[in-house]
Formats: sequence, C-alpha cells, structure tokens
Amino acid sequence: MSEFEAQPSDAPARSTTARFLWQQLPYVVALLLAIVGVAYTNVSHQPLTGYWEFLALAIGVVCVVTKWPEIEGKEGQIRLIWTQALHWIAVLITMNIMLISGVQQLLPTPATGLVLLTLLALGTFLAGLSLLSLQIAFLGLAMGAAVPAISWLKQSIFFFLLGAVLLIGLAISFWWRQDGGPSQSARDITNHRED
Repeated sequence: MSEFEAQPSDAPARSTTARFLWQQLPYVVALLLAIVGVAYTNVSHQPLTGYWEFLALAIGVVCVVTKWPEIEGKEGQIRLIWTQALHWIAVLITMNIMLISGVQQLLPTPATGLVLLTLLALGTFLAGLSLLSLQIAFLGLAMGAAVPAISWLKQSIFFFLLGAVLLIGLAISFWWRQDGGPSQSARDITNHRED
C-alpha cells in the first residue's frame, strides 16, 4: 500500500522537473549553438555571417516568446516587440560592422568568431537586464564566459593532448600488469633459468 501512495507523489516531482528542463531548453540550445559557431569558425577559418545573424534573431525571438505571457495588454506586447526588435537590430548592425572587409583585415578569422560571440553575449545580457529576466541575463554571461574559455582551450590544447597521452599510457601499463603482461613473463623467465 505504501508503494501506491509513494507513486503519485513522485509523478508531480518528475513533472515539475521535466517542465523546468523544458523551460530552460531554449537557453541551453542558444548557448550550445553559440559555442558550436565559434568552434566551426576556428576549424574552418571562415566567418559564418549568416549563422551569427540567425543566432541573434533566434535569441531575440526567445526573448519575446519567454516574456510574452508576463506582459498584460496589447500596448505592452507591442512595446515588447518594438524594443526587442530595435535592440537586436542594433546588435546585428554592430556584428555586420565587424564583418566589413576593412575591419576583417585587422582581425584573423578565429578572432572574428570570438568578437561576434562577445557582441552576441553583450546583446543577450543587456536584453536580459532590460526584460528583468535572470535566465536571459545568465545566458549572456555564459556566452561571455565562453569567450576566454575557448581562447584558453585553444592555446592549451597541446597540454591537454600530452596529459591525455600520459593518462592513456599509465592506464595501459597498469592494465597490462593486471593481465600478466611483461612483469609476469619476466618472473617466468627467471624461474625457468633457476630450474
């Protein structure tokens, strides 16, 4: 009987967790798309102009859609749409200024991806502040924190590779000894010579 009583109380907890994760999904997807864009730019050495513009527009839509239920009245909804449209148009114009060929010549292509991510992060953070949305502001901060993390990772990838080779080598040597690798055969040879 206690199993049946515990089961209904678990269902609302799971439903609450699932609903929370579903509500956070747009923010997580936007962050992943931003990081994938920078990674692709670093690998391909080509700026993804259309990709960054799409991502800025997508985040603008996320801002409007997530705040829409909280706004009362048609006037407030129209104000939300116009303020977000102007905000993201300004971000898009700034991003396109960075993509002008004269400015592009000053920056290497991987740096262009990081600059565009920085502008997108700043736009997202400021949108979060103007909408009083903790999730959107945090998304902007996470994107901003990804910029130095990506550049640090790119600079230290060689050390990560060396560490991985060291760990793999240690794992293989311990695994080999457990299976009776060279240590066991050395003992067998020594024992055989004594006979």
